[in-house]
Amino acid sequence: MNKMHVRTGDTVIVISGDDKGTKGEVLAVSPDEKKVIVKGVNIITKHTKPRRQGESGGIIKVEGAMYASKVQIYCKACDKPTRVAHKIVDGKKIRVCAKCGKEL
Repeated sequence: MNKMHVRTGDTVIVISGDDKGTKGEVLAVSPDEKKVIVKGVNIITKHTKPRRQGESGGIIKVEGAMYASKVQIYCKACDKPTRVAHKIVDGKKIRVCAKCGKEL
């Protein structure tokens, strides 16, 4: 089992690559491959064939997977990318911003 610092639905910032500095929401997480798909980031061109009668094929643009190490969670309170820290509140473990301590 591979643990990851991001989850589906988190807002992240890309910290390296062509899309550096871009903010987006995590659409999917693949812990086995250590990859994430972020909305509006790492757009790739995909050639599709029509699968059913009446369906059109062609070239479409979709988000491609990228390594999770290239993204950091975005803290709304700090307005910066941050690491994830953990805090126990009322017997529950919650994720907090490592910089300011606010809940993510």
